[in-house]
Amino acid sequence: MSNEQLTDAEIGQQAAHLMTWEVQGQMLYRQFIFKDFITAFEFMSKVAELAEQANHHPNWSNVYNKVDIALTTHEFNSISQRDFDLAKKIDQL
Repeated sequence: MSNEQLTDAEIGQQAAHLMTWEVQGQMLYRQFIFKDFITAFEFMSKVAELAEQANHHPNWSNVYNKVDIALTTHEFNSISQRDFDLAKKIDQL
């Protein structure tokens, strides 16, 4: 996973390929909705494993069947390639 800072143009180009994520300020954001709490929690466990492997941890919250995920690279206070890489892996779940 690359840890390079991206320009605004590069962020826009990559975001165009991630149809399910949106750029909100300096982060990638997506809300996931599941049939119930258990399914949402199982998803969060899988994301936690991906994040740990990547050593890149999301800002997230869970309320019943909804999981909100925001990805940002804190050292840049912006979106980096690491955020796009993790978003793509999360989408594959």
